[in-house]
Amino acid sequence: MAMNAVARLDAEPPAHPIAHIVEAGLSAVEARMQDACKSDVSILNDASHHILSAGGKRVRPRLVLLSYLACGGAAVDSVISLAAALELVHTASVVHDDINDHGVVRRGKPSVNAIWGRTFALLTGDFLFTKVYELMAPHHDMNVILAEATVALVEGETLQAQAVKEQRFTRQVYMDIIARKTASLFSAGGLMGARAANANDRVAEALGRYGFNIGLAFQIVDDILDLTADEAQLGKTAGLDLKQGRGIGSINSGAAPDPVTLIKAKALNSNSVAEGKLQAKMLIDSAIGELDVLSDSPAKDELVALARYIVERDH
Repeated sequence: MAMNAVARLDAEPPAHPIAHIVEAGLSAVEARMQDACKSDVSILNDASHHILSAGGKRVRPRLVLLSYLACGGAAVDSVISLAAALELVHTASVVHDDINDHGVVRRGKPSVNAIWGRTFALLTGDFLFTKVYELMAPHHDMNVILAEATVALVEGETLQAQAVKEQRFTRQVYMDIIARKTASLFSAGGLMGARAANANDRVAEALGRYGFNIGLAFQIVDDILDLTADEAQLGKTAGLDLKQGRGIGSINSGAAPDPVTLIKAKALNSNSVAEGKLQAKMLIDSAIGELDVLSDSPAKDELVALARYIVERDH
């Protein structure tokens, strides 16, 4: 499949039948999340649907669907709740992120924190997290995979806050944080999709490693964009990672500089951005290599295209 067909995940879907299957699956994921987050407590209902309706890249549920299909799965409806649960964990985490980071824009719209304030944003994030239990209830052992990934996410966020507070943002700390807070969910997406298709251990573990590597690359690219892109491109408050001392500019320095202008100047006048891009590309190459365990198929091609999109995107 040509790369220009997947250069943006929010573009018109390409003509290949697999793309229509995936897009239909993603539409079902949206509906499942919206339905799961209904509440007769108006603030929780309104705030949850506000952040969900803002959209997003939906890379994580796409990963679940494609992994399932690439491993021979034929009943996409059976993994819609898995994909929705994974995306809902991510959505809950960004609601909480905006509290911690004082973010006022998320996905191109005012953040939950900006509209309803910190207390209700915290409760909305909690509400979204707990709704994951309902979505995962029928999936038995898959709960362990997602639970482990969610624990890692919280550990990563905690390590990040600790590193910022203690001013010890080294390369090693940075990689440990993004492995937990970002790559863990991507890894879970690949693994759950494969397991749902009854893939053997060798294939399922390869899909988990594929997800882990594209997750690391995704976060590195995010940090580069936070450094170099403007708010309109990102759809969120720009520069927050820099203000927290955790952007790509802090990787080479060994510790987080302060204030923000010094971090930006150092990063833009050093090799940090170039090195980050190279590292992300190497991770994507490793991820694509993991797909060698799969038979050739349109779904496998889409997984390759998804990996390449991770490093080529501008938002």
